[in-house]
Amino acid sequence: MKRFRKILTLFLEFMKFGCFTFGGGWSIVSQMQKLYVERKKTITAEELLDLTSVSRSLPGTMIGNVAMLYGYRMAGYPGGVVCAIGLTLPPLAILAVITHFYTLFRTNVWVAAAMTGVRAAVVPIILSAVLGLIKGAFQYPPCYAVAALTLGLYLIWNVNCVWLVLIGAVCGIVICEVYKRRNGNAAA
Repeated sequence: MKRFRKILTLFLEFMKFGCFTFGGGWSIVSQMQKLYVERKKTITAEELLDLTSVSRSLPGTMIGNVAMLYGYRMAGYPGGVVCAIGLTLPPLAILAVITHFYTLFRTNVWVAAAMTGVRAAVVPIILSAVLGLIKGAFQYPPCYAVAALTLGLYLIWNVNCVWLVLIGAVCGIVICEVYKRRNGNAAA
């Protein structure tokens, strides 16, 4: 019964997230951070970042993958499945209604105005998610420099993401090794 209640709670929480998917997956990551990292403390900010990173590298939508991985972590396969279903049901229902009434919505001035406001409200939500992930993401200060370097390589020189991930992995190994040796020498 306790497991069923946990799975039902996950389903309802992800259904709630699914109702507010304006801005895509990052707005949901922000909601997950507030609920699971800050309030319930079921995962750390670093773990949420890891889930997000892995999810971005898998096929499918990033946030669908995050839901599946988080649900699996909390309640096994059933948890993963219900989180993914709970997340997708509200947008699916909304899209079904919008599709059915598309011609009415498409030309409605009020709907267009509301969507303009929603887009303006989504930017701070996405920025909040990004800043929250950055805050708890790095164990060592040089990691911020690696993040800035890879961002520059991506934005300025359009370096392929595969190379950025490889650069990050190599830098991470080197940074962790340096800090491990430094801390080992301090203890000796």
